[in-house]
Order: sequence, then C-alpha cells, then structure tokens
Amino acid sequence: MGVLLETERLRLREFEAGDVAALVDLDSDPEVMFHLNGGRATGEREIEDDVLPYMLSWYSRPGGFGYWAVEERATGAFVGWFHLRPGRRRAASDGAEIGYRFRRDVWGKGYATEGTRALIAKAFTDLGVKRVFAETMAVHTASRRVMEKAGLRYLRTFHADWPDKIPGDELGDVEYALTLDEWRNAI
Repeated sequence: MGVLLETERLRLREFEAGDVAALVDLDSDPEVMFHLNGGRATGEREIEDDVLPYMLSWYSRPGGFGYWAVEERATGAFVGWFHLRPGRRRAASDGAEIGYRFRRDVWGKGYATEGTRALIAKAFTDLGVKRVFAETMAVHTASRRVMEKAGLRYLRTFHADWPDKIPGDELGDVEYALTLDEWRNAI
C-alpha cells in the first residue's frame, strides 16, 4: 500500500482491490452523489469492473498523478478520496485537475480543504505543474468553499453537457484555479 502523503489529520494512500466496499458505501449516499448525477448510487459491479480498475490504472502511469483513498490518521477509517490528474485538454506540466469525494459524516471537518492544500503543494513542488484547477456545479456552495479555502480563485462559469439533469445545472459549472506564481506569492 503506497502512501502518497500525510497531513495533520489525513493519510492519502493508493487504492487497493479491497476498497470496493468502502467505495460502494461512499457512492451509495444520495447526498454524496447529488451534485454528480442527481443522487444515483454507483453499484458494486460498476465499482468492481470500472471505477476501481480505472483508479488503480493511474499507478502504472508516469507523472505521479492519480487517485488516492483518504483515511483519518487517528482511526484509519476510510473517509473519501482525492484525484490529481492532468486536465483533459492540457499538458500535465501545464495544468492538473484536483477533485474529491467524502463521506457525509465527515463533511464540515475541513478534510477536503486540508487534503486539497497538500495536493496543491505536491503538484507545484514535486510534479512540475504550473496551474491547478477544480470544477463543480455553480450551485454546489460547499465544494466552492473548499476551493476558495484551499487558495483557488474563481475563474469562470461554463455550461458542460452532462448526461444527467440535476437541479441547478441550468446555472452551469464553475472553474477555480491557482497558478504556481500565485501559490508562491501566497506562501
């Protein structure tokens, strides 16, 4: 089990085949999934056959990007995950997208902000990234607050073509970003 990094309260480690149940539990909460697909659960078979293999595939790719399970350091309990991956239309060194999903019982504890800050630092110091960005629905105020607390700034509102209609999607999605120079000036 490869540990990517530790923060004051969290351990980010590589996913393992045995993490299926934790992912099913996470993706079975309609509130966790609401801003992703309207609240539909991801089934165990989809996690076993598609989701977890995709996450695991990142560990064999060069560059240090990927998905990581998040555990509380104090308890070892799985509380969610992060991803840090090259942007869809950008070179890895130019831009990396950060994302997260957490169990509802740990919302409001600052875990998403704590881990996002640590991954931003890793992206800039270890991975040669020049820009980190994150996206969410415009109406997803909790996720936007995490982005702001982690140092990312609102960049734009856009309208993505998503397969699932979700209340509030007519207001679009937002992108937040932070450049290497902005990060250096803030620390």
